Amino acid sequence: MQARPATRDERHSLDSCLDGLRSGSPLSRENANRLIRANDEDVPVLLSASLEAKQRFKPDVITYSRKVFLPLTNLCRDYCGYCTFRRDPGDAGAHTMTPEEVLEVARQGEKVGCTEALFSLGDKPEIIFPEMRETLRHLGYKSTLHYLESMCELVLRETMLLPHPNPGLLSAEWIKRLAAVSPSMGLMLETTNDSLLAPGAAHDNAPDKVPAKRLKTIEEAGKQQVPFTTGLLIGIGESPEDRVDTLLAIRELHRRYGHIQEVIVQNFRVKPAIPMRNWPEPSHGEMLRTVAVARLLMPDINIQAPPNLSAPYYDDLLDAGINDWGGISPLTPDFINPEKPWPHLDQLKLRTEAKGYSLLQRLPVYPEFIPAVAARPSLLAEKVKVAVERGHNQRRAA
Repeated sequence: MQARPATRDERHSLDSCLDGLRSGSPLSRENANRLIRANDEDVPVLLSASLEAKQRFKPDVITYSRKVFLPLTNLCRDYCGYCTFRRDPGDAGAHTMTPEEVLEVARQGEKVGCTEALFSLGDKPEIIFPEMRETLRHLGYKSTLHYLESMCELVLRETMLLPHPNPGLLSAEWIKRLAAVSPSMGLMLETTNDSLLAPGAAHDNAPDKVPAKRLKTIEEAGKQQVPFTTGLLIGIGESPEDRVDTLLAIRELHRRYGHIQEVIVQNFRVKPAIPMRNWPEPSHGEMLRTVAVARLLMPDINIQAPPNLSAPYYDDLLDAGINDWGGISPLTPDFINPEKPWPHLDQLKLRTEAKGYSLLQRLPVYPEFIPAVAARPSLLAEKVKVAVERGHNQRRAA
């Protein structure tokens, strides 16, 4: 970002920001904006502070979730400029999984030690595609969300995996319904910058990417105390200050409701077939700065960054303060970024241990949120309890 040497005033400003944090003061917007633009030679000081914060939160351990990736449908009514996942009906690769396909992949994942069934899908494709309405009618469902609910229940009932859906915008009713069949769910906020909805911008012709609508879904999940994963996508046309504002919006929702189980810092990667194929990717330094500021803004929240999107230098993210690698699959590809395979779990373990950490597998719902989920009498609660006990037994056996 900035290659010139830091001035005396800039170094004093950085020191003042970090001194305030050490005294226990929360990081302000003004100071976060200073830190996210830290000069290159001051980045090590920033990373040292974020790493200290991580170690105070969850020392010496990095977690991940072993998952299967279930792309329930890649039909989508949104046309984001960076996406290769979505399809229109008739496009090559357009597909909606059948219940048999869902169950087959879930059972294969069970055999290789997976505990998470990650459901990703396009947002309400039946609204604009009659072909999707016909598919749903043939399957016996009114909407994509009804189908998702049923497939989460199927996986929950028939396997040891726990569903984690990423269904897009949700009403209060649908949050309640999906929370009955999944211990956690997610929706990336991505950005609070409304200007990315403009013609030619990243979220042009993407009605479900309006920041206020996404914030409303995340807030409603908080009102219902649903463990929730969210995060930001950097490098899609926002400024460093926009990244800070996005993180602050997430922090405020967690301050009010206490339900944000994980914040993902995800970096845009160029793909040849997308409208943004000539767009510059965020630098490795920008990624490290953003992760570090996320950690300092939210010292008591799990911070994750996908290792496959920062390869081959993904272990640097550990120096910036992450405490989780997110979902890693030994079976299915990353259907959102298929050109970026996940690191092999053995390699991930080696790279993590080389930094002085233990790598531990977790469930899709983080440990600190499990007691509340397990306290509600239901099939879901029973499955969560069984998964926790199974994990304890495996660790004891190891």
